[in-house]
Amino acid sequence: MTSAWSKARREMSSVTAAIPTVERSSVWERRAFLYRTYAHLLGAIVAFIALEMLYFATGIAETVAGALLSVSWLIVLGGFIVAGFVARGFANQTHSRALQFAGLGAYVVAESIIFVPLLWIADAFAPGAITAAATVTLLGFVGLSAIAFRTRVDFTLVRGLLQWGGVVALIVIVAAVLFGLSLGTWFAVAMIALAGVAILYDTSRALTGFHDDNYVAAALELFASVALMFWYVLSLFSRD
Repeated sequence: MTSAWSKARREMSSVTAAIPTVERSSVWERRAFLYRTYAHLLGAIVAFIALEMLYFATGIAETVAGALLSVSWLIVLGGFIVAGFVARGFANQTHSRALQFAGLGAYVVAESIIFVPLLWIADAFAPGAITAAATVTLLGFVGLSAIAFRTRVDFTLVRGLLQWGGVVALIVIVAAVLFGLSLGTWFAVAMIALAGVAILYDTSRALTGFHDDNYVAAALELFASVALMFWYVLSLFSRD
């Protein structure tokens, strides 16, 4: 039985070793993976901006904002969580490039829709807040990415912290919606900090944790973290 177990472990190890992760790749393959990841991240951001401009130019933004603001935010949040879960599932389908792009595209569309009410309010009542929030988010992303690239610290160790923080944040948001509580400035600041940790984590994973052909999923995770930071920076700047 011991020999059978040892054989099974050797076979499992050989299968794991055969998976081409970025960490095991050559320098050129790693550079190619990172280039593709950040090119797709840029494409996702450009697509997000284009969709928002389309919504506002055609008047769809006001309709969407009115519709989302008129229903319980728990319904919107629940729908977005489900959409994110499905999109991530598609993006991680390494056997199908079409499904990967479908997942990334679906997530960008979902983010663009859920952002409409916040952008509409900021545009109407806080002139300049959108530009300022976008600038701060960009500087934050560049700075945190530079830290991850230069230090090469394994930030994947903070996965437990991110999971714990995400669950706590979700509970607080649900409680705020149910009981009509105002989350306040400090909650937004805490979520910006959590988004910063998520960017460090996702960048560290992009450096070592993804398969060579899974750059679409890596781009999706980075886009999600950037969007989270932008959301709470904008909500902070949009306060009276």
